[in-house]
Amino acid sequence: QLQLVESGGGLVQPGGSLRLSCEASGFTLDHYALGWFRQAPGKEREGVSCISSNGDTNYADSVKGRFTVSRDNAKKTVYLQMNSLKPEDTAIYYCAAGPIATLFHEYDFWGQGTQVTVSS
Repeated sequence: QLQLVESGGGLVQPGGSLRLSCEASGFTLDHYALGWFRQAPGKEREGVSCISSNGDTNYADSVKGRFTVSRDNAKKTVYLQMNSLKPEDTAIYYCAAGPIATLFHEYDFWGQGTQVTVSS
């Protein structure tokens, strides 16, 4: 069974940090592009960051300089390091795997999401 499972979400104060992880099972990530998306209450899902199979990265303007995406193919895991978190970063975060690194929703596999709440 092909799955992506996110972890690492939680409650953090403004200015704090979290690292999200997304582990694949049932397939390897080596040849996949990977993306992170988020969906806040009442809003559409938006692309946050992506990383290609050769390590090229891209970020939404709202998170540039604060978030860093990375991958460890040996561990079949993609990470999202989130620093200087703001209340507007509160959302459910999803990882996805597909053929092309893009901030649009053109991915084949999706995780179930992990909640990130930024609040004092």
